[in-house]
Amino acid sequence: MPTIFVDGPPLHEIERKRQLVKELTDVAIKIYKIEHIIVIIRENAPENVGINGELIADRHKK
Repeated sequence: MPTIFVDGPPLHEIERKRQLVKELTDVAIKIYKIEHIIVIIRENAPENVGINGELIADRHKK
């Protein structure tokens, strides 16, 4: 079974998670031509992600 991992900022509304999972699954089914797709959402808080040596949480403070 294909597995799709999504790493990104938290989606606080469950409806947005449902939409993300549904749309990614629909595209994968269309391309793979199989019905069993796994989608895993990994949410990363801004204080846990750094870009160019700086935490995202600190970038928003400027």
